[in-house]
Amino acid sequence: MATQNGDSTKRLESRSLGVAMWGNLFMAAAGLVAGVLSNSNAIMMDGLFSLIGFGSALLGRRISRRIDAGPDKARPYGYAADEAIFSTFRSLSLLGLVLFAITNAIKNVYNYLSGMTPEPLNFAPMIIYFAGIGLVCAILWGFHHFTWRRTGKRSAILRLEAKAAMFDGLITAAAGAGLGAIYLFRDGPLAPVAPVGDSVIVLLLCLLAIGSYVREFRGGLGELAGASARPEYVATARRSLRSAIAEDGGELQDMSVTKLGRTFLVTVYYDPRRPMSASDIDKLNLRMIEDARKTLTGADVLLLITEHPRRWPDALNPF
Repeated sequence: MATQNGDSTKRLESRSLGVAMWGNLFMAAAGLVAGVLSNSNAIMMDGLFSLIGFGSALLGRRISRRIDAGPDKARPYGYAADEAIFSTFRSLSLLGLVLFAITNAIKNVYNYLSGMTPEPLNFAPMIIYFAGIGLVCAILWGFHHFTWRRTGKRSAILRLEAKAAMFDGLITAAAGAGLGAIYLFRDGPLAPVAPVGDSVIVLLLCLLAIGSYVREFRGGLGELAGASARPEYVATARRSLRSAIAEDGGELQDMSVTKLGRTFLVTVYYDPRRPMSASDIDKLNLRMIEDARKTLTGADVLLLITEHPRRWPDALNPF
């Protein structure tokens, strides 16, 4: 059953990412063409976001196919880290694009204040672009979000792709509203900023987005660094192991929980208070894995027989 569920998750995830690939490729082409025709940096930036989205969906699809593969000679700890690596560098690439867009927008505003008049915006292609791209972003967000829910909310890849589609849609809507306001009031109250209106919009949108991508980047980096999982996950793991420990009669010395992609590694430092055979240790370890997976999907348990917690006492550690 677990294998069937895993195969079903892979199929759903692969289908969602396939839709994301072609949707982002269409939006990237539309953004670059519309950006050139309209002389709009805001639309050009929107197209570049979509181009990165195409590349990430292509890479994410390849990672998804082998994410549940077990340990082998090449990867003794399995392939779970690939998802955290993907999320980290996906966020980093988006951060780089945001910083590039901020720099370019500031440069355009500075040049305008210095007396250089930019090329005027051509508003004709914008209406079709914003309507079409807004619809595509909404479809992609819905597809990713509901697939993420159907797969048990485990996929960091789908969660990040859904967030990227939602943000792309918000950028498109905000840019459309801002450029529309500039078009309507270019001879009125917005006349002073109309020539660099799209650069101002790009700057504001990027400043709003940068915090979200920084959080995603820090979260992925923390997983790769082996940082402890969130307190609620630690508490859930501790509760799930109480029954096995109580029945065995030993004492829990310490426990750590780390998250890597969609998997959890629960390390149990356990003193059985009696001699145990290797077979007894294996049975207890498998029981803990079974109990942990009832509350933490994809969890694995490493059982260490010891009378000490995760850090050696100073009196025993010569190093």
